[in-house]
Amino acid sequence: MSKTLAFFDVLFGKIFSEVNKKLIERATLWLSLFGFVIHLLLIYSKKFELFHFLFESQLLDDPISAIYTPFSIILVYEIYLLIVYLPRSFTTAVSKQFEIISLILIRRIFGDIPKIDLNVNWFDEAANRQLIYDLTGVLLLYFLIFLFNYYQRKLPKVPVSERLKRFVSSKKAISLVLLPVLIVTSFYSAANWLGALFGVAQNEVVLPDINAVFYNEFFTILILADVFILLLSFQYTERYSQLIRNTGFVICTILIRLSFSTTGLTNILLIVSSALFGLAILRIYNAIETKSS
Repeated sequence: MSKTLAFFDVLFGKIFSEVNKKLIERATLWLSLFGFVIHLLLIYSKKFELFHFLFESQLLDDPISAIYTPFSIILVYEIYLLIVYLPRSFTTAVSKQFEIISLILIRRIFGDIPKIDLNVNWFDEAANRQLIYDLTGVLLLYFLIFLFNYYQRKLPKVPVSERLKRFVSSKKAISLVLLPVLIVTSFYSAANWLGALFGVAQNEVVLPDINAVFYNEFFTILILADVFILLLSFQYTERYSQLIRNTGFVICTILIRLSFSTTGLTNILLIVSSALFGLAILRIYNAIETKSS
């Protein structure tokens, strides 16, 4: 067993090395710039009717919508970082999840700005109300992430025991499995959405919500990974406070996943409640650990 875990340690170190992380970071930067330019070209091609589009999309109606594309590419990179940080601690992984969902909200704002109607009473239009919900949600989430990271730094330092090392190695194995799943899921989701896009052009299907494409499936997979890590933690710790903390963080992921199935104010409430619940769990855990130490 120890040899198997040592193999995962070595493989994780090679695949997620600093050199590879820098390469992926640089590739993300250039892909974001390239995607932004291509999106702008498509928008102005449609505006000046340079060629005929087989489909209609509000993301091609306003130059501001072009920001949607680089944000989508950056979000994939953030999910890659989530996989890298997963073995560090449950707390770090959950913090990264909150950052990802906040970026998804910001991306959605850029995608929805062209839908805003300034010629009607602001609150009579659903798109206008959604903008207010999203802006408020981003501010609340930004503040809650700040508090979460603040209290995370106040966690008491614990010595790295042999049992803890084995637990970290087990989580590295899960990260190694999640990486190809991330790649396959992203390509599969993109292909499905493109297929639906051309299906809409032929009046064959209804186009799914682009804001939920890929993330719906990925957060479902992430819940399964979190549950697997939770079950593994039973083998390496018997402390009630840690088990409840880890279980609470799995609930945070489930609430985020549920938010993709809702719209409007309910969507924002689920996301903010996830961050609030995670913060409450962390504060209680901090209090217990501080008192114990």
